[in-house]
Amino acid sequence: MRIGILTGGGDCPGLNPALRAVVMRSLDFGHEPVGLRRGWAGLIEADTTPLDLEIVEGLINRGGTILESSRTNPLRKEEHLARCLANIAALRLDALVALGGEDTLGVAHRLHQLGAQTVGVPKTMDNDLNETDYTVGFDSALSVAVDACDRLIDTARSHRRIMVLEVMGRHAGWVALHAAVAGGADWVLIPEVPLDLDEMCGHVSRLRARGKNYGLVIVSEGVDVPVADMGTAAIDAFGHVVLRERGVGEFVAKEIEERTGFETRLAVLGHIVRGGPPTAFDRVLATRLGLKAAELVNNGQFGQMASIKANEIVSVPLEAAVSELKVVPRSLYEEVKVLFK
Repeated sequence: MRIGILTGGGDCPGLNPALRAVVMRSLDFGHEPVGLRRGWAGLIEADTTPLDLEIVEGLINRGGTILESSRTNPLRKEEHLARCLANIAALRLDALVALGGEDTLGVAHRLHQLGAQTVGVPKTMDNDLNETDYTVGFDSALSVAVDACDRLIDTARSHRRIMVLEVMGRHAGWVALHAAVAGGADWVLIPEVPLDLDEMCGHVSRLRARGKNYGLVIVSEGVDVPVADMGTAAIDAFGHVVLRERGVGEFVAKEIEERTGFETRLAVLGHIVRGGPPTAFDRVLATRLGLKAAELVNNGQFGQMASIKANEIVSVPLEAAVSELKVVPRSLYEEVKVLFK
């Protein structure tokens, strides 16, 4: 079989180890892996690159993706979707393995509905794909966020400040919540819980009242705040507002300073969490999921996504994985909230 492999959406640590595993296992089965450059753009434009053992064997510790990536959405234009289907035939691709999040795998699911033989690997720092306990890239992003927490607390303590750390998380607050626990934060704001400025600022004021002259607040970039009209904000290919233009962290920091009198500073991690080597957890997870994806292709189990559940690598339908997002349950938020003293 000739297997096309692509990485779509934002890059993150773990993509290269996953690609490595897919290729190595596919070669075991006697298949021919072919790379598609820049995500779905590579299929639209028939932009391919060879993949063999020599190319991938050293990728276990490399961040980013050697296939490059983009947020190209072939479902936006009928001609792009038609070209994808035509190029599957023109490139003699018997199967496609897509490494990506909800948007990338949503395209893989649609192509499968149209007759293409697709398999998915869950990759997103937000950890918000359904039907899998963890996604490739989440642990690495979290590790960077926790390191930032440690550093910001040092400077907050030194200058009697409140530090606000804005982290990624469009619809789900998994990174923010886990960073708040592991980083010893004093408050966390996530998209799943409505913003309550009075509650947050009241808590920050009580820190000083009990003698703590510094603090750390973590906010997910997707938190709904009363910012200016976003009607002119940039929109990506999948219809999402480009979140850097919302200024969520800036709004929260300003509110804290004005309401509490605490000097407050903002740090935005942004794309810093995307680069760098993957953590050991992500290297192992990506490898296990990549091996499973190659086995699904070899066994003819298409329309499936490799998944981890209770530490077991299983397959789940792509349709179930992308039908709804996995968000932080309110009960987990309340469990974490008891740590804010």
